[in-house]
Amino acid sequence: MSLSQDDVEKVSLLARLLLTEEELTTMTGQMRDIVGYVEQLNELDTTDVEPMAHAVEQFNVFAADEVAPSLSRDEALANAPKRDDECFRVPAVLGE
Repeated sequence: MSLSQDDVEKVSLLARLLLTEEELTTMTGQMRDIVGYVEQLNELDTTDVEPMAHAVEQFNVFAADEVAPSLSRDEALANAPKRDDECFRVPAVLGE
């Protein structure tokens, strides 16, 4: 697959990047190189390779929940610009 400068310009606009002509030329060359490297992967025989989500196998990456002291309701609401007895008060966003 070969990338044209128009392809790179379209991608840059989708990414909301305004590139100068010089940057566009440089980026086109760099993206062609990247696509070339990715195409090299198609040459590998992956029939016996099991798909994986991570390069390194991971188990139980989450820490166990532990009960710990926390702020009281009054401490949590102390610096709120608007509050009532129990909650933060925020402007309505759904028209209510």
